[in-house]
Amino acid sequence: MSDPVPKTRKPELETVEPIGGRVLIRKDEDKKTTKSGIHLPDKIEIPTLTGRVVAVSAEIEHDEDYPIQQYDRVLFSPKEAIPVDFEGDNRLFVVPIENIVAVFRKAK
Repeated sequence: MSDPVPKTRKPELETVEPIGGRVLIRKDEDKKTTKSGIHLPDKIEIPTLTGRVVAVSAEIEHDEDYPIQQYDRVLFSPKEAIPVDFEGDNRLFVVPIENIVAVFRKAK
């Protein structure tokens, strides 16, 4: 008898889906210089961060009080943000919706 040929399986992609009143945000790259060209130190403490919404929980998606959608650019407070060790650069955060303080919109 011959050994059965092992079947190769495609690696399954893992996703992160926020639940409850939370969204998943990819933090923007840290700025190294200001618009006027001033170099910022590497370990500067900034109380708020900007990023793009990667995923929105079903609860938030159907709540008209929170006009947050996937791909929105937002300003958020990192105090209660939970870092997701999903990628090597640690730029993903699960953020309670209350910690999103602004959404950037283009003027019409």
